[in-house]
Parts: sequence; C-alpha cells; structure tokens
Amino acid sequence: MHGALLSGAWPAPWPLGFGGGSSWPPPGSASCTPGDKEKKKKESILDLSKYIDKTIRVKFQGGREASGILKGFDPLLNLVLDGTVEYMRDPDDQYKLTEDTRQLGLVVCRGTSVVLICPQDGMEAIPNPFIQQQEA
Repeated sequence: MHGALLSGAWPAPWPLGFGGGSSWPPPGSASCTPGDKEKKKKESILDLSKYIDKTIRVKFQGGREASGILKGFDPLLNLVLDGTVEYMRDPDDQYKLTEDTRQLGLVVCRGTSVVLICPQDGMEAIPNPFIQQQEA
C-alpha cells in the first residue's frame, strides 16, 4: 500500500476531465459568453448637467467653501467653476465662516476633495438613489 502512494498511483485531487487540456470554464457556461466583453456604462448618481451655467456652492474637505458658475464636470466630480468666490473662515474657529470673501476667478476643483454640492438659488428634493424604486 505504501509503495503505491510513493509511486504516484493515488487518485487525482480534482475531478476527471478538469486538467490535461480541458477548457475551463466548461463550454456553454454563462461565464464565457461573447457578450461579457461589453462593459455596462456606469450611470452617475448626480446629474450636474442641469446646473451648467448656474451658480452652485461647493464645500470641500477641510472646511473650505466656494461658489461659482458651473462650467463643466466629469464623472469623478472634478468641477470647473467660473467667477468663483471663496468664503473665508474665522481664524479662531475653523468651522465658522466670516463675512470676508476672496475672488478666485476660474478654478478647477478636484473631485476627491468635494464634500457637498448645492445650487446657490435654492435646493430641489430628490428621491433617495440608494433605495430600490418600487415598480407600479
């Protein structure tokens, strides 16, 4: 018995037909259909296109706030703002804004630092995008 194990005569640890030139995944399985190469286009949760050429307010990580006219954006939330005004913070309390502002002009806001985007001229209630909508 021990001689048989040492000579390599034990059964293979995988099912027959798995190795030795067989294809994996098995032909006809759902995971190897030709349509898998097509990637589904990701849909953005935010639709900022309706705010193009309108004034928006943006809050950033670290507490900075600015407002400006939205000229462009991308899926990573990089924003291009024109006529941008930064709202200065109180030197004693970093979370409190003062009446002081600073004119920045045309700026590109990095999307990874954007925390909040809202329209300057009011807000619009939207349905929660994370809840599955019930079909009627």
